[in-house]
Amino acid sequence: MSTPLPAGLDVSCETEARLRHFATLVEKWSRRINLVSPVDLPQIWNRHILDSVQLARFAPDPARSWLDLGSGGGFPGLVLAILFREHRPGLAVTLVESDRRKAAFLHYAAQELGIAPRILTDRAEELAPQGADVLSARALASLTALLAHAARHLAPDGIAVFPKGRNWQAEVDEAHRHWQFALAIHDSLTDHEARILIAGGVSRA
Repeated sequence: MSTPLPAGLDVSCETEARLRHFATLVEKWSRRINLVSPVDLPQIWNRHILDSVQLARFAPDPARSWLDLGSGGGFPGLVLAILFREHRPGLAVTLVESDRRKAAFLHYAAQELGIAPRILTDRAEELAPQGADVLSARALASLTALLAHAARHLAPDGIAVFPKGRNWQAEVDEAHRHWQFALAIHDSLTDHEARILIAGGVSRA
């Protein structure tokens, strides 16, 4: 856990301490429930924490609500809630996780870390439309499926932030068959093969 934050991911000492404490909580709970695979646990700081931290840079200044779908072990939603506690206190974070055991962990971790995101134990497709300014989902579904959630839960001028791995281009090509959307593509700061996809103006093709 001694790996420093790379350039572009600077946070205060207090926030970094919270992030590292969160990583410890995930490691401990992962022995009981599948928050992070055993293979990934040794790389939790780079593979999960920093990969989530980098998404904070895409929050527009006017944004007041961030909705994270399929939050699982808290990536990226709880990590973002930690960051925004200090740097964007007016930006409310909502985590959506249908697995009750994982949702229980999210509640516990939030209390332990002194943060207060809204946590909903529900499925994204069954949740009432949220009108979020920003929506995110990490390792949840294909881009085509994620855009359906974006169309349902984003405010009219909202954006979706989706980190995607090496097959991102194929997912974009497939999604264009079903959806119309504006797309900005950014390099990942933690994986040279990955991209961060920023989508807006989502509607059926």
